[in-house]
Amino acid sequence: MFGLPLGTLLAIAFLAIFLLNWIKILNEFERGVVFRFGKLLPQPKGPGLVLVFSPIDRMVRVSLRLVAFDVPPQDIITRDNVSVKVNAVVFYRVVNAKNAILEVENFQYATSQLAQTTLRSVLGQVELDDLLSQRDRLNVRLQGILDKQTDPWGIKVASVEVKHVDLPSEMQRALARQAEAEREKRAKVIHAEGELQASKQLSEAAEVVGRHPLGAQLRYLQTLTEIASEKNSTIIFPLPLDLVKPFVSVMEKLGGGSSKDA
Repeated sequence: MFGLPLGTLLAIAFLAIFLLNWIKILNEFERGVVFRFGKLLPQPKGPGLVLVFSPIDRMVRVSLRLVAFDVPPQDIITRDNVSVKVNAVVFYRVVNAKNAILEVENFQYATSQLAQTTLRSVLGQVELDDLLSQRDRLNVRLQGILDKQTDPWGIKVASVEVKHVDLPSEMQRALARQAEAEREKRAKVIHAEGELQASKQLSEAAEVVGRHPLGAQLRYLQTLTEIASEKNSTIIFPLPLDLVKPFVSVMEKLGGGSSKDA
């Protein structure tokens, strides 16, 4: 073939394969940590086309993209001795590829284990009410602790989010009763405030009506008119003394005049 000896062709083919094995292509989000004779090169390679002189060199690819992983449900006993199951999600990225390979054997596994232990430690120091109502504050606290501990590994923990808190059935019933009691309390308070406002309005109205002697009588007649227009029925309604008092006075005067004439 091409007039070359078989040995030369084999050598050329072997050299071509060897050269192709040296050529590596790293994506924009990747970096290559290269060890030469077991020693770490000062700077990671990439992105783009890089040469790795295998077997002298050994390259480890590291992705710099944001990684999200679920923290498995953890059995936690809160500060007020309530047993719950809590899971979370952690978002992190590699910011120093050299430390991520050199300082820890497997940074993904190490970060996952650290997240589990930190979750149990931090949430075990809070009460159940705080765990349910102050989740944002706990997320920030978890993120700060994890970020500080993973910083020597070249890992940046962007955020930690507590996803779900699984309560025992008896605790769920107790919380439901507590919520119902809170709603009833608010309803009673609102009703009492309404009664107070109504009594104040009635007191002011009574003062206004009391300033005019005929005001009560007019209001009385208005009430009779409203009742008569609503239902076609006979209504026995006592007359107030003030309404008939003028007629009584007239009758008394007439009676007094008649006795004098006699």
